[in-house]
Amino acid sequence: MYRTASPSPLELAPPASSGPAPALAVAPVPARHRVREALRRYGLFALLAVFGIALIPWGAPRLLYGPRIDVDPVIRRDFVQSVVASGHVEAPHRVSIGTQVVGTARSVPVQEGQVVREGQVLVALDSAELEATAAQADAAVLQAQARIRQLREVQAPIAEQAMRQARINLANAQAQQRRNAELARQGFIGQAALDDFDKVVSLAQAQLISATSQLATTRADGSDYAVAATALAQARASAQAAHARLSYASIVAPVAGTLIDRAVEPGDVVQPGKALMVLSPSGATQLVVQIDEKNLQLLAPGQAALVSADAYADQRFAAMLVYINPGVDVQRGSVEVKLDVPQPPAYLRQDMTVSVDIQVASRHDAVLVPTQSVRQAERGQPWVLKVDGHRARRQPIRLGMRSGSMSEVLEGLQPGDLVVPAAANGIVEGSRLRGVPARPAP
Repeated sequence: MYRTASPSPLELAPPASSGPAPALAVAPVPARHRVREALRRYGLFALLAVFGIALIPWGAPRLLYGPRIDVDPVIRRDFVQSVVASGHVEAPHRVSIGTQVVGTARSVPVQEGQVVREGQVLVALDSAELEATAAQADAAVLQAQARIRQLREVQAPIAEQAMRQARINLANAQAQQRRNAELARQGFIGQAALDDFDKVVSLAQAQLISATSQLATTRADGSDYAVAATALAQARASAQAAHARLSYASIVAPVAGTLIDRAVEPGDVVQPGKALMVLSPSGATQLVVQIDEKNLQLLAPGQAALVSADAYADQRFAAMLVYINPGVDVQRGSVEVKLDVPQPPAYLRQDMTVSVDIQVASRHDAVLVPTQSVRQAERGQPWVLKVDGHRARRQPIRLGMRSGSMSEVLEGLQPGDLVVPAAANGIVEGSRLRGVPARPAP
């Protein structure tokens, strides 16, 4: 089998001529290259077109109806108006404990935060000098008592015997005087002898009077007894004072409670006028709260409240408003109120920070709007941006009770209406929007 030889390029070339060279022919571009070039040239436009078509479902509603905005629904439900404030726990009074004498603290057997009972020793002072003074006063009492016993058991019997002797001496002197007077009438003795016997009688009478007075002074109504009794009373008073000063060496709790401050250590020299400890008495617990003065007209004694301590925010307990301070704090623009806690929880401590929710009024089936959607409420002309179809429309309203995050609407809105929060940026009256209802506030 024979293969036919292909002609070479030289063989296919036209023969050379002496005339001008003919023009070269351009080979046609293949079809696949033309398609590739077209795709390269128009692909970007096609991609943009496809992307634009894909954005139509997303952009058309925004262009027609405006942006999506979270709006607040108007609701109807029972409403409780409350005044919310913060304060702290405080006992009705605090006891500052100090000393009444100058001394050195020998021991301090209690710690800050400890619960103490009434009469428990808090600070013991060095009492050697006070004990010696008390012992000396006790000895003075014994001495005064011995003086009274001496009057009763010794001096009174002696005075009584002296009075009896004086009476006997007077009787003998008077008898001798009578005999001598008879002898003088008979002329046996002279007048001089008779005068001597008169003197003896007068002396016996004086001795009797003296003995009688001496006996009278030793009796219960006598002067010596009175002096002795006064000395005894004075000694007893001095002893009581000495023992009272001795008792000051032991500083005790006047009432049961909790020590909330301690400013003394063993070895410290203490003196009157300086508080060594502060005691919070056990018993009634009160909450002291500062309320904004603009809410003063809403408050009244007897209103109930719910309270939570910041340290136990998930636990609430009941309280009652019992006191409203008649004065207003000018610096803070607030009024101090106090609430009683009938059953304080065990975790409640002195000076704890608490949040108080005082219930001042209630309404059944009230129409409510979130306070964040109300504008110019403080100026007395409140209004809202109400969603009307796909536009925001200004709607004046009349408010009733307000509490925390919700406000009562008396006129201007109905349950189910949607309002735009005041914080929504770029939304003014007439703006297009698509309202998305948010969850109602609790």
